[in-house]
Amino acid sequence: MDVSLDALQQAGADLLPGLLGIEFDGADDGLVRARLELRRDHFAPNGYVHAGTVVSLADTACGYGCILTLPDGAIGFTTIELKTNFLRSAKEGTITCEARLVHGGRTTQLWDATVRDAEARTMALFRCSQLILR
Repeated sequence: MDVSLDALQQAGADLLPGLLGIEFDGADDGLVRARLELRRDHFAPNGYVHAGTVVSLADTACGYGCILTLPDGAIGFTTIELKTNFLRSAKEGTITCEARLVHGGRTTQLWDATVRDAEARTMALFRCSQLILR
């Protein structure tokens, strides 16, 4: 599957990534960088960014990275597992995500992502396992 990050961003424009406002700053060799400018609808009633917003940013960056690095003969992927450790939250600004391929095998991929606040402090550590579909 030969696809570009720009094509993925366009494909997701009318889906959850676009609804949330996730934008991409680049991808190369098992690394994807994304960002999200926080809006009122990204927050929980307690005034902090909703955990689901953070997970969606990280999961999208890792998922797009998985698509960009699929092995020959693969037609797609599905998530096997995901986990997030939250270290802090945010009340405003733009949050960023850097997703990195840890393992790129024929049947599975493992991705790690770090989400940071506007001051570049780590907010969350995310890991997901992907099953490669053939």
